[in-house]
Amino acid sequence: MTVAILVLNGPNLNMLGKREPGVYGAKTLGEIEAETKAAGERLGMAVDFRQSNHEGVLVDWIHEALGRFRGIVINPGAYTHTSIALHDAIRAVGLPTIELHLSNVFAREDFRHHSYVSPVAAGVICGFGAAGYGLALQALQPLVD
Repeated sequence: MTVAILVLNGPNLNMLGKREPGVYGAKTLGEIEAETKAAGERLGMAVDFRQSNHEGVLVDWIHEALGRFRGIVINPGAYTHTSIALHDAIRAVGLPTIELHLSNVFAREDFRHHSYVSPVAAGVICGFGAAGYGLALQALQPLVD
């Protein structure tokens, strides 16, 4: 049985491959999407991979996940540090959620050390670059089986 998983990406992640490759890596979001879907297939997961620069769109997608997906992986980008709305949406749907960051946010600017998403996430993966997406799916697997 294939398990449906929603993978969400927040603001500026559409710029991967161009934006600060020394911090975020050289892969594009499209390349990461292909790798994530392949990793999902190996784990028996059907991955729906999306990106938006708009907070409200991300909130809507989280709401729509209820009844359609068994879990969520979210790279909230800068909304990590500002969005109570994402926190509330994740809490409202109650789906197992993994928070993901390409860079190690704790080795960066102080403002990146606080997350509004972490308190409602089952766990956080950060600092492993694009490989973090596959790690997030692996971490989510026992929570959605």
